[in-house]
Amino acid sequence: MKFGVFDHVDDSGLPLAGHLENRLRLAEAYDRLGYHGYHVAEHHGTPLGLAPSPGILFAALSQRTRRILFGPMVFLLPLYHPVRLIEEVAMLDALSNGRFQIGVGRGVSPIELGFYGLDMAEQRGRYQETLEVLLRGLSSETLDYQGEFYRFDNVPMTVRPVQRPHPPLWYGVGSPESIRWCAQNGVNAVTLALGERVRQMTDLYRAEWAGSEADMPLLGVNRHIVVAGSDEEALALARPAYALWRRHIAKLWYERAGAFPLEDHLPPEWDAAQAMGQGWAGSPASVRDFVEREAAHGITYFVAGFAFGDLPVEAAIRSAELFAAEVMPGF
Repeated sequence: MKFGVFDHVDDSGLPLAGHLENRLRLAEAYDRLGYHGYHVAEHHGTPLGLAPSPGILFAALSQRTRRILFGPMVFLLPLYHPVRLIEEVAMLDALSNGRFQIGVGRGVSPIELGFYGLDMAEQRGRYQETLEVLLRGLSSETLDYQGEFYRFDNVPMTVRPVQRPHPPLWYGVGSPESIRWCAQNGVNAVTLALGERVRQMTDLYRAEWAGSEADMPLLGVNRHIVVAGSDEEALALARPAYALWRRHIAKLWYERAGAFPLEDHLPPEWDAAQAMGQGWAGSPASVRDFVEREAAHGITYFVAGFAFGDLPVEAAIRSAELFAAEVMPGF
C-alpha cells in the first residue's frame, strides 16, 4: 500500500499569496513525511479551486520538494492546446528531475468548461485528440498528426521529458469503461466510489490487466482525513472545514444550474459524509481502522485529503504527521 495526498486547493479564507504559500508548506511536509504523491485538482471560476493553472503551482513545488511525486488530478485536456501542454509537461518533469505525473480528464463541469467557450459536443473528441497528441509529442523528436481538431506537420519537439517515453498517466475512474481503459493502457486509477463499488472497480481492473500484480499501476481511493489526539478534537476540526468545502464544490451548480448533481453522494454535513465513508476524522487508532476497511476493497493506493475548507494549515500538517507516524506503518 502506498499513500498520497489530493488537494482541491479550495479557498481557505486567506489572501491568495498566503493561501498558496500554505499549500507549498504542506507539500514540504508531505515530502518530508514520505508520502508517495501529491495530486492537485484543476477548476475554474470557483472557490473550489484556487490553482486554476496547476502547472504554475507545480513549478514552485518542484523547487520546494525533493522526493514526492506530483501532478494534476487532472489536467482538463479539452482546454489545452496540445503543443503548449507537451512543452509544459516536459519542463515540469525536468524541473523535478523526473517526478512529474500526468493526470488527464475531460472535465466534469459543463459550467466551468463553458467559461472557456467550449462546445460540449466537442468535449470527448477534443479530449481524445489532445491526449493522443500529448503522448505522441512527449515520446517523439518531431510531431506529426492529422485529426479533426488538430493538425501538425513535422513540428520539432525540442523540450523533452526526463521520464521516457513520458511521465506516468493517472485517471479518475467511475464507469466500467474508464476502468477497462486504464487497465488496458497501464494507467493509474483513483476513484471516489464508496464501499463495494470500490471492490468492483479493483476486481475489474485486475481482470483486464494483462501483466503481473507486481507491475500493475496503482488503484486508489480519495478520502477526506483529519487526524488529531482524540476523536472529539478531530471532529471539531473536520465539521466546519468540510461544510465550507462542500459549499465550495456546490456553489457554481446552485448558482448556474439550480441543483447540485452530487447532492446525495456528498452530503452538506461532515457526520453524514463520514457515515457514508467519504472520509474519517478521529484519533490515529480510529483512522487506522478506517483505512483498514478501505484496504479490504483491494486498493493499493490511499489518497488522503488533509487540507480543505478553512482547516488551519498547522492542523493539516499535524494531521499528516500523525497519519504518517501512526497509520502508514501498519500497511
